[in-house]
Amino acid sequence: MPNLSKRATVYFDPVIHRILKVKAAETSTSISEIIDKAIRLELMEDAEDLQTFKDRVTEPTISYEKLIADLKKNGKI
Repeated sequence: MPNLSKRATVYFDPVIHRILKVKAAETSTSISEIIDKAIRLELMEDAEDLQTFKDRVTEPTISYEKLIADLKKNGKI
């Protein structure tokens, strides 16, 4: 495993564990590497979402009621 140095015990549903074992065998990787990659991707998505919130903080807001009224007015709903 490339540079994976910390351990954790993780409990999976038996079906998920079986799927991970099969995927690891098919891709010649370890379950640890599959999980590490999945977590990294998830954390990158979170970071992108947080950056989007920061980038859009100065955008004007609209109330839910106004949004619904505008959608109705424009024939969207």
